[in-house]
Amino acid sequence: MGKISPVSAKYIVHTTINIEGVVDRPDVIGAIFGQTEGLLGSDLELRELQRNGRIGRIEVNLEIKNGKTSGSIIIPSSLDKAETAIVGAALETIQRIGPCNAKVRVEKMEDVRISKRHYVIERAKALLKELTDTVLPDSQEITEEVAQSVRMMEIREYGTDRLPAGPAIDESEEIIIVEGRADVINLLKNGFKNAIGMNGTSIPKTILNLCTQKTVTVFVDGDRGGDLIIRELSNLTEIDFVCKASDGKEVEEITKKEIHKALRSRVTLEQAMMDISTREKTPRPLHTPKENRFFKREERFERKDFERREFKPRKPKLSPEVSTHFKSLLDNLIGTKGACILDESSNILGKVPTSEIAATIKNLPGVNAIILDGDVDEEIFDAAQKAKVKYLVAMDSKVKASGFLDVLTKKDLITEVIQ
Repeated sequence: MGKISPVSAKYIVHTTINIEGVVDRPDVIGAIFGQTEGLLGSDLELRELQRNGRIGRIEVNLEIKNGKTSGSIIIPSSLDKAETAIVGAALETIQRIGPCNAKVRVEKMEDVRISKRHYVIERAKALLKELTDTVLPDSQEITEEVAQSVRMMEIREYGTDRLPAGPAIDESEEIIIVEGRADVINLLKNGFKNAIGMNGTSIPKTILNLCTQKTVTVFVDGDRGGDLIIRELSNLTEIDFVCKASDGKEVEEITKKEIHKALRSRVTLEQAMMDISTREKTPRPLHTPKENRFFKREERFERKDFERREFKPRKPKLSPEVSTHFKSLLDNLIGTKGACILDESSNILGKVPTSEIAATIKNLPGVNAIILDGDVDEEIFDAAQKAKVKYLVAMDSKVKASGFLDVLTKKDLITEVIQ
């Protein structure tokens, strides 16, 4: 009898039924057809509508409890919404089913197309996202990617020292001297083909020869190591201009915009040496990891005083409870390559991979200690100092504790616990 299913219908009538007695499903279906017969006229006769496929199979679900029957009636319809509403209202005229009183109530009329439309929209969003993530880039992106790859492939070995260099070293009247191969690659990637790397802090003879033949710009990292390279080059040969990356950044990691900005801001060697001298005479409240020294905040030193000053790192004293707590956390981290960040009460503020320690603590207040599975290197040490962390606890350390920051290894914790 049923010509359509709820899936292909336009509307579905949801009805509840409550019966004062025990009846079966055929009794309900018989009452639906029998008590609505002739009520709506020949055009809306339920038997004819179902025979013609405009009303689907009527689903009746019943539950008997405490001598009473309750349940639901579901009628799929392909009629228009007005005709479907009339059929639903006709169901509410049913007052008896078998020998029992009954009450039928239409709860809602569902427009199946709305739910289908919602599904279509959500599925279209998912398909579009998948297409965007996996489709090939546009022509501009392809062009840039190929051009960068070609430029990076153009790196060559130059001179007897086999220094990394761009392809335009020989024909360019101006060259850019950088520290290493990664710096040359970054400049090549951003369109600068006249760069050459020194491969270290010692000055190769190839660089000295080029300085006598070309107009030279020295492009160094924004740290003290860059100042030392500038000073050494100025003592050995003649250079024309000097520029530096932003403070704390390296040439290999800066963007194209930052490269152009640095080169536009280049200064003469004389001006660069004056700037270096000024920085060295400026009082510094704390040491840098490379210097491995300690400056008290109240004291001011000239560079010669600083080089003569000796510092012996102190050994921190921890309570047995804190030592045991630190050791327990360190043991739990073994093999995870992770780190625990603690506050002053030794509560865990969070757990992060060791590679993300510096970025995490940069803007996180109240960090008192960091327990990590690995070794303390200069990058972690420097980041912890800037964040005013008191304790770094690790398997081992490549730096020595100084200032207000204490570095503890697993061996130190074992000794503290025994004592």
